[in-house]
Amino acid sequence: MRAALELARAAAQAGEVPVGAIIVKDGAIVGQGRNAPVAQGDPTAHAEVLALRDAAARLGNYRLDDCTLYVTLEPCTMCSGAMLHARLGRVVYGAAEPRTGAAGSVLDVFALPQINHHTQVTRGVLAGECAALMSDFFRTRRAEQRAAQPHPLKDTALRHADSTFGGFAQPQWRSDLPALAGLRLAVVDEGPHDAPLTWLCLHGSPSWGQLFQPMLPGWLQAGHRVMVPDLPGFGRSDQPKKEKAHSAAWHVQVLRELVLALDLRSIVLVGHDDGARLGLAVAQAEPARFCGAWLMNAWPAGPAPDACVQWFAQAARKPSWPVGRAMHEVGEEAGAQPQAWNLPFSQPGHRAALQAWPRVQAEMPPLPMALLAQWSQQQRLWVQGGEHDALMPAPAWRQAWLQALPQLPPAQLRLSPCGHWVPLCAAGMVADAVEYFRP
Repeated sequence: MRAALELARAAAQAGEVPVGAIIVKDGAIVGQGRNAPVAQGDPTAHAEVLALRDAAARLGNYRLDDCTLYVTLEPCTMCSGAMLHARLGRVVYGAAEPRTGAAGSVLDVFALPQINHHTQVTRGVLAGECAALMSDFFRTRRAEQRAAQPHPLKDTALRHADSTFGGFAQPQWRSDLPALAGLRLAVVDEGPHDAPLTWLCLHGSPSWGQLFQPMLPGWLQAGHRVMVPDLPGFGRSDQPKKEKAHSAAWHVQVLRELVLALDLRSIVLVGHDDGARLGLAVAQAEPARFCGAWLMNAWPAGPAPDACVQWFAQAARKPSWPVGRAMHEVGEEAGAQPQAWNLPFSQPGHRAALQAWPRVQAEMPPLPMALLAQWSQQQRLWVQGGEHDALMPAPAWRQAWLQALPQLPPAQLRLSPCGHWVPLCAAGMVADAVEYFRP
């Protein structure tokens, strides 16, 4: 059996299931074989069959009635039948095979009374070593398969093919955050990890990380780090099939775990729309990691304007809501790349996040006013709106912020000559932001 184990180890090294077999006659090895179905492209090339062929060739006789076959794993039905045809005198096996074993585990071919030859069976010789070899082999194979596909798709989620977004910045993938429960999160992470500032860019619905792409070159040129995740359900991240998977608390927890996993520090939150609300909740939970915020097209507190409420309600209610066109209607700057905004929701069933979002908005935690006041006093806060924002008209937006944060100075309450998608127009502001938020 130890000789058979050596053959089984050789099979494992060759990438075959580790089974080895030898045939002994009069105390001498007269045949041997190891599993080789993959190498030979032959489904019958089991260790026992190859050993039988080898012995028959050496002895010049297909009858092996005076021989004993030693095999590390309980034979299957095919191999057991071949042994009976060879009139094998005895078979000795190591580990039992509870799924396909035909020498007693699933069935016992050798004990069938209807068969005219009965091969003797000895079970369990060096069973522990034989079983351990099999277990180690399959453990290693599973690890290799996980390494080849480290982010398997859960059956509760949908995923776009990576080629769908081939023209955009390639993200890194994270599925190791506990809150993700195996979902794949797309994260663009560029710039040195020891940079003086990290710009954490968080989008709202229905956009995704591409919203901040015009701003990245300026930050990277300054030697800063930029972190742009796509929220679960948006962009290139996995999209849960059920809208009930989404909640404000869940999105906050995912983002918080991302910040902690990457040990981000000296963070400037760049939050757009509800991304600002989510990011501020993370900052309130981890205030020592954040040093300021640039909030864009974000509503501070109280009921949002009716136009904003109705816009998100339509997105949730209409299965064919045209995302790119709708974004263009509330901000002309989004019209330059409508396909970018349509892509995440282009396939059937990919709109659970849109359907859930009005409820998620209602669950948003209140703004951390004390933290915002502190940043404002330290000149680490910009609040920016769009002069032509159709969802949050500039006068109402300004009044809402001054009511929420009366001490906000005029220099920190800014307006851009654009609509609801300020990040798409903000490339020219990045240099000023780098200087303003400089440590």
